[in-house]
Amino acid sequence: MAKSESSAVDGRRAGEEQIEGFMRSMGVGETISANSNTRDFYSNLVAGVLKVHQVQRGKITCFVTVKPVVTNYYGGLHGGAVAAVAEKISEACARTVVAEDKEIFLGELSLSYLSAAPKNAELLVEASVVRSGRNLTVVAVEFRFKNSRKLVYTARSTFYHMPPSKL
Repeated sequence: MAKSESSAVDGRRAGEEQIEGFMRSMGVGETISANSNTRDFYSNLVAGVLKVHQVQRGKITCFVTVKPVVTNYYGGLHGGAVAAVAEKISEACARTVVAEDKEIFLGELSLSYLSAAPKNAELLVEASVVRSGRNLTVVAVEFRFKNSRKLVYTARSTFYHMPPSKL
């Protein structure tokens, strides 16, 4: 192996070691504690940060408190927690307009992370039905800081109705 090839390999190994160290510092590879390895733990965790404020046909408003348990390595609301809250509130909102005998399932969830919500922040989360028809329902969700109303995250969910209507 030529000297330049050897130094390139060494540089690549050093870079890989640095990345592995960063991943370990973020907790990758750690074991899951027994108390968090139970049925519906994640659902209960997400529900624990939500507080319902108002429910109307086609609209739901909730408050979210950014508790330490749902923060990421950098101290902000974890992106997975944002997605989980968006999914829960979107489904609840869709249920306000879809007949009880219709099953629905989440077909698409898109998120925009516009800013970060730090630990202990209070967020106002508003979900509203954008469109609801025979076969699908679309819900828009906005996450805003409670006091300043600054937009932090947005989400859009598409729910498909089962069984689909016959044309």
